[in-house]
Amino acid sequence: MDALRVGRAIRAVRRQYRWTQAEVAARASVSPSSVSRIETGTFRHMPLAAVLSVAAVLEVHLDLVPRWRGEALDRLLDAAHAALVDDLVNRYRRSGWEVAVEVSFAINGERGAVDLLAFHPAASIVAVNEVKSVVPDAQATIHAHDRKTRLARQIALERDWRPRRIARFLAIGEGRTSRRRIEALPGVFSAAYPLQGRAALAWIDDPAGALDAEGVERPISGLFFLSPARSVKGAGQVVSRHRVRPHRAA
Repeated sequence: MDALRVGRAIRAVRRQYRWTQAEVAARASVSPSSVSRIETGTFRHMPLAAVLSVAAVLEVHLDLVPRWRGEALDRLLDAAHAALVDDLVNRYRRSGWEVAVEVSFAINGERGAVDLLAFHPAASIVAVNEVKSVVPDAQATIHAHDRKTRLARQIALERDWRPRRIARFLAIGEGRTSRRRIEALPGVFSAAYPLQGRAALAWIDDPAGALDAEGVERPISGLFFLSPARSVKGAGQVVSRHRVRPHRAA
């Protein structure tokens, strides 16, 4: 992040609003000296939450772009994502689904790609799966998932899949940070993804049992965490994860 550019942007927008540093500080729940340090670009040792709070008050969006050893970070992230996708592909196939990975689409000017699209011929259901190695921005993720789900029927027809119903699932790599982020917004994620955890995985394993005893369809929108059988070691190197038992002496 270019600290000086961020500071100049914060100052320019604050002046556009004709607010004082004290007024911005009060709205952001930080000290006026913190606002001053941000505007002068000397905030490297400040809590990131304070910088984001000031930016949010001024409706300034900050993009944090992590970099590590050139393209090594991209390879590392791709490997982690690929391991999760591979695990999910295997689960769907074991339960009788047909699967397609990285399904791109261009429909009425809307473009994008579905991480994993699955079709269950017997149940005539298409599942739109978003796979994340870490929990991303909640609103952006749900919005993008909504859009792909809305276009799912047309995307499926291009593969000659003719679903009667549409499902969607958000699969997230297992981790304490990811779980904390989900738990921090329980209302948002439970509203968007009513089926969570084992209930969502059970639905994937048995989509034909999606009707309860009264014949009412359960919500077909779920969220679950994945712990794939493979983990990532080093940039772009995927290795197997095995449990090692101690050797017993004869």
